[in-house]
Amino acid sequence: MSAQTDPTLRRLRWIFWGLVLLLVLWQFLPWIERYLIGMTAEPRAVTARGDLAGDEIATIELFERASPTVVFISTRQRVVNVWTRNVLSVPRGNGSGLVWDDLGHVVTNNHVVDGASEATVRLNDGRSYRAVLIGSSPSHDLAVLRINVPFDRPPAVPIGTSSDLRVGQKVFAIGNPFGLDYTLTSGLVSALDRSLEDEDGTTIEHLIQTDAAINPGNSGGPLLDSAGRLIGINTAIYSPSGAYAGIGFAVPVDTVNRVVPQLIAQGRYNRPSLGVSIDADINRVITERLGVTGVVVLQVQSGSAAEAAGLRSTRVDADGEVIPGDVILAVAGIPVDSIPGLLSALDEQHIGDEIALRIWRDGREIEVSVVLQASG
Repeated sequence: MSAQTDPTLRRLRWIFWGLVLLLVLWQFLPWIERYLIGMTAEPRAVTARGDLAGDEIATIELFERASPTVVFISTRQRVVNVWTRNVLSVPRGNGSGLVWDDLGHVVTNNHVVDGASEATVRLNDGRSYRAVLIGSSPSHDLAVLRINVPFDRPPAVPIGTSSDLRVGQKVFAIGNPFGLDYTLTSGLVSALDRSLEDEDGTTIEHLIQTDAAINPGNSGGPLLDSAGRLIGINTAIYSPSGAYAGIGFAVPVDTVNRVVPQLIAQGRYNRPSLGVSIDADINRVITERLGVTGVVVLQVQSGSAAEAAGLRSTRVDADGEVIPGDVILAVAGIPVDSIPGLLSALDEQHIGDEIALRIWRDGREIEVSVVLQASG
């Protein structure tokens, strides 16, 4: 039998050419499919989603209720052209804020408006108004602006509490990061009672730490709980790069609700005071020498609450030896370990309150009562 008529050889040839044809079709299959589908292309059928999850509905409703209370703040600064001596108004920065009441007061961070010559507030519905600075408190990084809205005034944000916050609670931040209006982010209360030193050396106490994304432009915006109540005002982030790194801070609403009314009424915040002079360097030297932790009274001011309570000043005797004055150890039961700690403890009180002051005097601890006075 010849090779041309060998059935086995013919079968192998068919298998070979069949494989070649399959490989060719495999290579050109995408082009064939594209051609056929292109001729008959139609939208795909939509898969039914079903109902939104309960937490999704709650978050959507929270944003829809809260966003009208949030505003966008842009600031400008006047500069002088060194060549023409013309005064120019140039953009300085922007941030967020919230509507405090129906009188047009807007609360934001002090650093958002500090150094600005003018500010513009844009509402949720797009209306813009020139703002007037009513008052500020750099030590709390809070400021109050006022705008004149003649009709259809935006609602004020509902106020919550921060004293009962717990680590792990859900929180929501609304603001304008990088100028992107009305952005909602969510997270948890990561920690409580944090302290943060500002660029000018001011220490802001009792801050809420959160992992809700806070970026430049979020400053001054509200931090809300799951009920949509204000529990803090976003103030800063901790980030080597300047962008979100999972650590943000907010001024607690209990502080806001104490400071803002004074800013509206007086233009500044009067912290409760003892009427004593203190100094950080002297305090460190004397407390280390005495082996105690507290704040040394350098001088008792004449006619002050401290003088009425009998507090003693630091003095120098005839031989030139420094006789330490009283060392404040605790204010109203709050331990004091530094000057910022003393100021923070006083900040928790009210002018006119009679409080217990625990002090170190002549090697022993005693307690005295003092009626707090205004600082200014």
